[in-house]
Amino acid sequence: MPTITLDSTIARSPDQVSTDLGDEVVILGLPAEEYYALEAVGAHIWRQIAQPQTARAVLDSILRRYAVEPGRGQADLLAVLGELAGEGLIEVT
Repeated sequence: MPTITLDSTIARSPDQVSTDLGDEVVILGLPAEEYYALEAVGAHIWRQIAQPQTARAVLDSILRRYAVEPGRGQADLLAVLGELAGEGLIEVT
């Protein structure tokens, strides 16, 4: 798995299916047939990568929408992206 930085391009994996449920997103990872739920900020991140985006662009959208310190926002974003990548739900280039 590649290291994720703010310059990484993030895209949803083709091996998943997702749907919005109000403020949440539910994702089915097809290879493992496991469901994942994202709330609030996680759902916002998922919606932002409907089209490939840099992690920096996603961070900028988070900072515009939520009252969070930039350093904390960056750390949390990279952690979430790392988890999504680890589950095979996103592709990182």
